[in-house]
Amino acid sequence: MKIRIKFRKTGIMKFIGHLDVMRYFQKAIRRADVEICYSGGFSPHQIMSFAAPLGVGITSNGEYVDIEVHSTGTTAEMLERLNAVMAEGFEIAEYKLLPDTAANAMSSVAAADYTLTFRPGYEPEEESAEEWFKKLTAFFDQPQVMVLKKTKKGEKEMDLKPLIYDLGVIAGNDAAQAQLFMKISTGSASNIKPELLLDAYYEALGKERSPFAFMVQREEVYADQASEHEREQGIHSFIPLGALGQDIE
Repeated sequence: MKIRIKFRKTGIMKFIGHLDVMRYFQKAIRRADVEICYSGGFSPHQIMSFAAPLGVGITSNGEYVDIEVHSTGTTAEMLERLNAVMAEGFEIAEYKLLPDTAANAMSSVAAADYTLTFRPGYEPEEESAEEWFKKLTAFFDQPQVMVLKKTKKGEKEMDLKPLIYDLGVIAGNDAAQAQLFMKISTGSASNIKPELLLDAYYEALGKERSPFAFMVQREEVYADQASEHEREQGIHSFIPLGALGQDIE
């Protein structure tokens, strides 16, 4: 049986890298007595696949990991068992059964939501955070935003616009507490990070971004159910990875 687990990563756990998160979940799965399947061969390992690695320093409300199990309890039972062994900063939010034909989480990822806020002490001096974010979104209203993206082979020029699916400002209790919301392309095909959008705007301002200026949180990860022809036309049908499974009663 294929199971998709959604979890939150908050607090000090944002400083734990992806490989350590993988090792932690392998231990947590054993502690919770989940009947996980193992690969064959001389060095068997748990059958486990994470959706999209999260950068160090970023918190998240929407991380996903797929596992295969021999048998399982109900969703409610498994949530209780897993959360009982979770360290502070990790919380299991969903435990769902996937169809046998479902693709694994990593290959399904197409987009992700992020929210960004200014870290205290790094707020704009001449305007509110809300005004600053509104100017950033206005900058991306232009038809094309060319940037240099670093790759394993060096740098390549690319247009950010087709990879930004939504961009807006979430008002806070006051203008200083506003958040920047973005839905951007994520996954193996076209992966961009929130920092790339920030750097494009800072470059247009003729300024350099402080690496500590923003607090970034991933909110959700999506699959795209649009056809290849629709995607080529810029049409998308995003659905949270968790919505592809169902609760176990």
